[in-house]
Amino acid sequence: MQMFSHGQWLAHGRWLLAWLKRREAFLLLACLIVVAAVWGFVEIASEVLEGDTRAFDQWMVRAMRQPDDPAVPLGPLWLQEMGRDATALGGMGSLTFFTLAVTGYLWLDDRRRMALFVLAATFSGLLISLGLKQIIARPRPDLVPQLSHVVTSSFPSGHSMLSAVVYLTLGSLLAASTPRRVLKIYVLTLAILLSLLIGVSRIYLGVHYPTDVLAGWMAGLAWALLCLLVARWLQHSRQIEPEPDTPSPRERQ
Repeated sequence: MQMFSHGQWLAHGRWLLAWLKRREAFLLLACLIVVAAVWGFVEIASEVLEGDTRAFDQWMVRAMRQPDDPAVPLGPLWLQEMGRDATALGGMGSLTFFTLAVTGYLWLDDRRRMALFVLAATFSGLLISLGLKQIIARPRPDLVPQLSHVVTSSFPSGHSMLSAVVYLTLGSLLAASTPRRVLKIYVLTLAILLSLLIGVSRIYLGVHYPTDVLAGWMAGLAWALLCLLVARWLQHSRQIEPEPDTPSPRERQ
């Protein structure tokens, strides 16, 4: 890791104070979201371990199946197929593909330290997800037939957590590379909607309880936002490549 002299540390400290003043509202909101997401995850995990969510979880899983045949999800065949398509976007194959695709783009664009940061953020999110699953070790739903192959425990939903980590992180990077505000909103909205659809599909396919998915979203949001804040700090301290030049007010529209 690059070592800084005393003068360089002072310069970075002055810059940090100025940056905090300019972005006080952004940092406050980001910190509040992270704290709220972590608190929400802990509360849900506590309720799950105590068994207080069992009635709600079971009701929600059964509500997504035909009353006369629990093996068949609600809705026509095309909706069932869309559910499988949506859940595939949160699988390891899809997430690995999109992560490597964006990493390759950043590498070819001479933003190699940013590319390595994306890999580190994604891989660390995977390790956290697997670690939480091992700690809580909640069994998968057995109320209805599962329509997707699963090998790990249930809490939190890995699809929900990792899709939030990957798609929100990649969406943030893409949003930072465009000067137009409307495009930033569009990209981030798509990333959020994609994460939501993947999570709902896991309940629809009977492989997760709703509290698994809620906890996965919260953990993924907290980690993605923390990685974004770290990336911003590293960019401004020149440890990784900075963002494109600041746009003019007209370009922001």
